Amino acid sequence: MQDLRKNYIAGEWTDGISHIENRNPSDLTDVIGMFAQASADQLDATLDQARRAQAEWEAYGMERKQAVLMAIGNEMMERAEELGTLLSREEGKPLAEGKGEVYRAGQFFTYYAAECLRQLGENADSVRPGVEVDVRREAVGTVAIISPWNFPTATASWKIAPALCYGNAVVWKPANMTPASAVALTDIITRQDIPKGLFSLVMGSGSDIGQRLVESPKIDAISFTGSVPVGKGIASAAIQNLTKVQMEMGSKNALAVMDDADLDLAVTLALGGAFGGTGQKCTASSRLVIHASIHDAFVEKLVAGTQAMKVGHALGEGTQMGPVVSEQQLMENLEYAALGVSEGAELACGGARLEMPHDGFYMSPGVFLNTTNDMRINREEMFAPLTSVIKVDSYAEALATVNDTNFGLTSGIVTQNLARATHFRRNARTGVVTVNLPTAGTDYHVPFGGRGDSSYGPREQGKAAAEFYTTVKTAYISAGTPL
Repeated sequence: MQDLRKNYIAGEWTDGISHIENRNPSDLTDVIGMFAQASADQLDATLDQARRAQAEWEAYGMERKQAVLMAIGNEMMERAEELGTLLSREEGKPLAEGKGEVYRAGQFFTYYAAECLRQLGENADSVRPGVEVDVRREAVGTVAIISPWNFPTATASWKIAPALCYGNAVVWKPANMTPASAVALTDIITRQDIPKGLFSLVMGSGSDIGQRLVESPKIDAISFTGSVPVGKGIASAAIQNLTKVQMEMGSKNALAVMDDADLDLAVTLALGGAFGGTGQKCTASSRLVIHASIHDAFVEKLVAGTQAMKVGHALGEGTQMGPVVSEQQLMENLEYAALGVSEGAELACGGARLEMPHDGFYMSPGVFLNTTNDMRINREEMFAPLTSVIKVDSYAEALATVNDTNFGLTSGIVTQNLARATHFRRNARTGVVTVNLPTAGTDYHVPFGGRGDSSYGPREQGKAAAEFYTTVKTAYISAGTPL
């Protein structure tokens, strides 16, 4: 079979029971390859091997683990152009974004390589005389990682790197829409000095392989990024085995632009936040909350900037926005464009399928005007290059609108007023807040996560990752009577 890519099961590249075809959303004539789909028996086999390998890996010296993670990260950064091109080819984001994602993913590994050497415990005297207390973190065990298609390398890396850093085995089920990036990352990881079966790639559908994975009593923890309905299903399955769960799910992020804002900066932030990655980001600015006194001027510049964006092939010269990831996603996006109009919003531009030189899943970025926060387009995560403008009369109304959502991942404000920025930073009910920056874009060395329906369980990234990927052990030691 042409360009067949296999699963990595129990330390071996292994064919599956069926195969799926992966095509370039920028050019549907471009077949990237055929990818094996694992069976339930293969999943069980790799879980058994993972548990044996995990005990061996946890016993590795810290410098040996550090060298493994550093090698993975360095190779990813050195190959960022090659792997970023592959990523953009299968996911559809512009090449600069694809290369940037791979490079940043490599930085996750080098960051956690350093963290291998920083795992310090605590000690204290007991309340009982002659007894000392030692508190330290140990690996949680075998971790299931279920990652999305929109950041196929970065999201997986910010889960895999800390999992390995803290001594765990990893069983990874990536999204079926972006399997090529998963195989490429797996190839790098499995060429390192790790026990056989410590890391597994198990490709398959979420309803089959994914469900069996989260229901398995052989899994000690599950890290998931995806939709709210799927996340709730995972949590329901996991609780049957009391499996530890960490989930990053939906969002409805708002960028508030105040009357004193630098207008050009605000428009730039809105355009990048709303349409970067074709709007397929959990941190995308899908609600633009604009002060009435600058509303008209902002809208004029926003619509002009949106219409000027170059939509094209992900690998094309000057492309600012690529295609959406699949036909199903495109159809859902167009349905939301129609829904907004039916709700009474004005679609000022975009929101339509585009005919391009290459047959692909292209649509024009769209801006809704005259919207209210109770419209479905402002309540539901669209995951589309669509954004809504909501006019408000005051800062207080802006803050209330930002917080009026079931989600709570990111929010931002554009203002030159320090007191207002400080108040917003302290009172916006989101896990991430930005001031004079886009809502999209976070650093790897600090916690990431949200509130409400956006997140469940411990935070990701930075030192906060230790809370999920480790378990705490408290030891009491009596030194006895000195001689």
